[in-house]
Amino acid sequence: MQLQDRTIVHMDLDTFFVSVERLINSKLKDKPVIIGSLSDRGVVASCSYEARMFGVHSAMPMKMALNLCRDAVVIRGDMDLYTKYSRLVTDVIADSAPLYEKASVDEHYLDITGMDRFFGSAKWTHELRQKIISETGLPISYGLSVNKTVSKIATGEAKPNGEKQVDKPNVKPFLNPLSIRKIPMIGAKTYQLLRSMGVSTIETLGAIPVEMMESVLGKNGIEIWRRANGIDFSKVIPYSEEKSMSSEQTFETDTIDAVMLEQILVAMTEKLCFKLRKKEKLASVVTVKIRYANYDTHTLQKKVTYTSFDHVLIDTAKSLFRKLYHRRMLVRLIGVKLGGLVHGFQQLNLFENNEKQIQLYLSMDKIRRRYGANAIRKASGIIKN
Repeated sequence: MQLQDRTIVHMDLDTFFVSVERLINSKLKDKPVIIGSLSDRGVVASCSYEARMFGVHSAMPMKMALNLCRDAVVIRGDMDLYTKYSRLVTDVIADSAPLYEKASVDEHYLDITGMDRFFGSAKWTHELRQKIISETGLPISYGLSVNKTVSKIATGEAKPNGEKQVDKPNVKPFLNPLSIRKIPMIGAKTYQLLRSMGVSTIETLGAIPVEMMESVLGKNGIEIWRRANGIDFSKVIPYSEEKSMSSEQTFETDTIDAVMLEQILVAMTEKLCFKLRKKEKLASVVTVKIRYANYDTHTLQKKVTYTSFDHVLIDTAKSLFRKLYHRRMLVRLIGVKLGGLVHGFQQLNLFENNEKQIQLYLSMDKIRRRYGANAIRKASGIIKN
């Protein structure tokens, strides 16, 4: 079986943050709702379809959004709540799907290749969608097709709260009339470049010689050309709460210096947080590990709201360390792991109203990207000689 001959489902929760808020407060139904920071320089994290009718969209400055939609109900947002419902949806999918990938807090890919032999792919996916709606109360749409790209685009066409199947013979007829904006890889700059070349539809894009696409956009041009022609070889990556990044330090001389141990833990966690943001990932589990001089190893973990914020993950790691290290024995190794990772840009200014803290994060990351991860560090993570 070729990689193209697969059956892939893309499931996406409709206006996820807004839908969760409406579960909690039914008075928000049918009203224009905007989720995001209430500060003057805040931006829109999510908005309802009613707000979109006024031209509001995600990442728009809040001031502009409120000028467009003066009657909007603005809610700061609660990532703890959204994380809870995100996990509920994942749990329902995990109970049924043979192979799934949690792509972000509100979307999943499922590889159900071979399901037709037993249940029928469309019937099985429809029933799973109904189960998610029944058990969580959240609206969700899906696209069913031969690969990730076509399925994701199909989901977009199925919204709101709908289903769309695109069989292999219909892939090109489905894609051709759509705007090039629909291709996931095409951002604002690439879109403007292609439009300047007179390219507006996927059909036109797919007809461009692949060599020309490569000369204009490099390797990305080849991948964009493939996707415009309904080709995508990327696999569904099995999701696991164990998917993680970690850091450990083994000491040449065993130590009982609790202050130093905590400083090392802070430094390791800080670097991991920067790595998370750089890779546009969020963590939902923090684990701290201690190995004593006698090789006795202990770990303690805690689930947290999806985040890549230093102040959240470092404080959690320090709290776990203080609970874990109570034996006052010589320590051979200390480590921290950030797990339950999903793709998702930590939108620093979506729910936070502390402008100074937001700017500090952005400035620190800018310095690190230019001069390296050690260019700027928290004082609490620097070991004094």
